Amino acid sequence: MYFLYNILILIAGFALKIAALFNKKIKLFIDGRKQTFFKLQQAIDESDEVIWIHCASLGEFEQGRPIIEKLKLKFPTKKVVITFFSPSGYEVRKNYEFADVVCYLPLDSVQNAKRFLKIVHPQLAIFVKYEFWPNLLKELKIRNIETLLISGIFRENQSFFNWYGGWIRKSLTTFSHFFVQDENSKQLLNSINFNNVTISGDTRFDRVFEITQQNNKLPFIEEFIDNKYTLVAGSTWKEDETMLVDYINNKASENEKFIIAPHNINANDIADLKNSFSKKVVLFSEKPFDYAQGGKNLADYQIFIINTVGILTKIYSYANIAYVGGGFTKTGVHNVLEPATFGIPILIGPNYHKFNEAIDLVKNKACFVIDDFKELSLHLERFYQLEELRLKTGECAKKYVADKTGATAKILEFIAK
Repeated sequence: MYFLYNILILIAGFALKIAALFNKKIKLFIDGRKQTFFKLQQAIDESDEVIWIHCASLGEFEQGRPIIEKLKLKFPTKKVVITFFSPSGYEVRKNYEFADVVCYLPLDSVQNAKRFLKIVHPQLAIFVKYEFWPNLLKELKIRNIETLLISGIFRENQSFFNWYGGWIRKSLTTFSHFFVQDENSKQLLNSINFNNVTISGDTRFDRVFEITQQNNKLPFIEEFIDNKYTLVAGSTWKEDETMLVDYINNKASENEKFIIAPHNINANDIADLKNSFSKKVVLFSEKPFDYAQGGKNLADYQIFIINTVGILTKIYSYANIAYVGGGFTKTGVHNVLEPATFGIPILIGPNYHKFNEAIDLVKNKACFVIDDFKELSLHLERFYQLEELRLKTGECAKKYVADKTGATAKILEFIAK
């Protein structure tokens, strides 16, 4: 199986180069990796002490972020290397100030794994949540490099826990310790004789809780809201937007404001979304917003489409209620913790069962699942009319996040030993 895996990696590398000719995202994936070894060689000397953190994408980066920043503060002379598998993570965080190098992870061939670790020579390697690359893990073990998994989560259907998964199960022996999110993950690892496991929880709770302590002020959002009731819809897909457009056009009060931050900010899709509304819409890209200097008077608009990235979390701090998109897609609902930490009731679509935090928030009645337009309308109207219910629901969400903090401290305590 290991031999077959390496053949498949070579085939995948060739296939991706062909696909990159026709797909912009895959082109970023391929072109970015061409720079990886050059960037590493320019930034790292043989004498450097290095900590390497790997994140599959942006979501995993946010999980690892509290650890990364505290490690950099604790060990300022050590160099921090962050790798991403996905362009959606790399493109957003390629200039991250707490890292000395941010780059794509090379494809997991034997040659790439050896070359990568020879250049980086990390003292400590940290994998966030998942992504188990057999060649890299094998080389880490050969070099006797301390390797941790943080915020890990395991499920019974993973190959590690099935009869055919023996070859990939060996890769797990590389890990010095597993920090997992829940009891089920611990029991699954125990069942295949891995006992170096701690239930630490999810570091994302520390991250989103810290967000509430920072400056989240956005004057242009305040100008737009104009002290009116506001729904913030984050990471929306077309399935979400179709219902929201129907509600805003046909049921919303003039005293309600709507901020929509689509998952896809392709210019054509944004134009289609804007044109679907019968009420006044402004785009983030239609700056300047300074009315006194000849810009738009944002208070005159009812809908604000945020066709940019990086500010959604701060925008949630202004919401009275949040709709989190993705729950009508195969990939599932997006990050519900960001609005939850600000004490906001949350609405989501039905595909949320892969996400423990969404499951918990639904059980705690801080988050509500909607299956169609009728249910969306009922919930939006109810929360708009019943302030006491809205505040009570939001408090449940906020308490849930606060009660789950502490994973970062447990992991750092282990690393410091």
